[in-house]
Amino acid sequence: RYLPVSPVKNADGTYFENFATVNSYNPVAMMEQSQSKLKTNNLTGSFNTNVKLPFNLTYDLNISYQNSNRLLGEYYNAYFSKYSALANFGTNGLALRNSYQNTVKTLETFVTWNKRFGEHSLNAVLGYSWQESVIGEGFQTSSTNFPVDNIGYNNLALSNPYAIGPFRIDFGADGIYQEVRLISDFARLNYNYKNKYLLQASVRRDGSSVFGANNQWGYFPSVGASWRIIQEDFMKNQNLFSDLKLRASYGVTGNSTGFNAYTAQIMSGSLGTFYNNGAQTAAYGPTQADNPDLAWEKTSMTNIGLDFAILKGMISGSLEVYDKNTTGMIYSYNVNPALIPTGRITANGGSMNNKGIELTLNATPVNTSKFKWTTSVNLAHNRNEITSLTNPLFAGGDSVRITAPNGQGQTGSTIQILKSGKPVGQFFTLDYAGKNDNGVSQYLNNKGVLTLTPLIGIDYKYLGSPQPKLLAGWSNSFSYGNLDLNFFFRGSFGNKIFNATRADLFRPSTAQYSNILRDAAGESVNDVNVF
Repeated sequence: RYLPVSPVKNADGTYFENFATVNSYNPVAMMEQSQSKLKTNNLTGSFNTNVKLPFNLTYDLNISYQNSNRLLGEYYNAYFSKYSALANFGTNGLALRNSYQNTVKTLETFVTWNKRFGEHSLNAVLGYSWQESVIGEGFQTSSTNFPVDNIGYNNLALSNPYAIGPFRIDFGADGIYQEVRLISDFARLNYNYKNKYLLQASVRRDGSSVFGANNQWGYFPSVGASWRIIQEDFMKNQNLFSDLKLRASYGVTGNSTGFNAYTAQIMSGSLGTFYNNGAQTAAYGPTQADNPDLAWEKTSMTNIGLDFAILKGMISGSLEVYDKNTTGMIYSYNVNPALIPTGRITANGGSMNNKGIELTLNATPVNTSKFKWTTSVNLAHNRNEITSLTNPLFAGGDSVRITAPNGQGQTGSTIQILKSGKPVGQFFTLDYAGKNDNGVSQYLNNKGVLTLTPLIGIDYKYLGSPQPKLLAGWSNSFSYGNLDLNFFFRGSFGNKIFNATRADLFRPSTAQYSNILRDAAGESVNDVNVF
């Protein structure tokens, strides 16, 4: 975003800078006057064994270990002291060094039983799995006030931060140490008759340490059936289909990803300052409430599908419809401070429905000894709706305002909403109605009347969904001898998009020090962005 017509250096060889303008600094100077190096080492190991036992039993044991270690060094020399907005870069240079490692240990063990009874076959699995993830194990340190500029990040002991008074080094948060465990018991049973009728049932019992002490365990069953119609006698005298199968399933799954180890625990941190005995004193206290009742997000899904292949497999595909309901959605909500002192809590607070249909077509139009072309088309339509936001603790009732774009000229007002009866991310903002004769933006208020001064929150309207009405994909693969060519097209149709980048670059008052769009050059100076 730096003004592209600005020179890199002045005539005397010094860097061109506009120090009077905050956050508009010479990017070349910042790169050349700093150094950064990141080293990453990855170690992966696994052990697998399969043992045949009596009575048609087999025993499997899988153990894996993954370790990722990163070592980062950064140094910003004394030049950065000139940037008023970068006070945390210290005085006379700043050096930072951190070393963190992430480790994932996994154990899975299960027993399998296979048995045939004439034209009937059974397959049963009973197992246990354990996984421990340790994230952010390590340390970070930084210092400032170095005697010379060429020391770098390997000599932090040469600094003298205590000689510059009350300065405190603040160069980003340390890595957050997290330890997460996931334990599962599972069982599965498959029945097959003549490879024509297939039944499947399973159940899982999963426990995760990220949830509240009262609800760490969840139970997740599933059932399914399929009918290979192509195996029926009435399909033997036809030449169109080479495969035809009808299937249906219902299952419940749980979600424990996307939450850190402390999601359900009380957290404390800095709460700014308060006036005490004639001076401002730093405050420390709870910033996140604990929630011992935080439970798994659960998604139940009903699916019906048809798989087919025609013309001896030259064309194949599938058609399926589904109905998916998610309950106990987890979100960090504003709550009544009289009930929860921190004013926020992470809780299960709503449900959501997705209904849709998907079509996949695969074809091999050309298949010769020298040349082959395969192509695949996928079409998907999904209808998304938040069906409830029901937790009685929530402040704001049945809706939550989200997404506040930031950047040049942005006010920080939200533009999207989570609300019952609406899709996720529904746009809820001001209704822009173009510019008047003086070049000033005008809007339609909640009564449909044009205004130059809309009321934030009051004149908001529902202005479309970011959820696409149609997703489409088309992939192609060509091979000729030893040459291969692949390409893929993807499209999203029928959804609304908020162009935050355009909004950020559409402020003519910043043209003296940052890049703007050509269209913004003729904007009226009286036109103020209300978003």
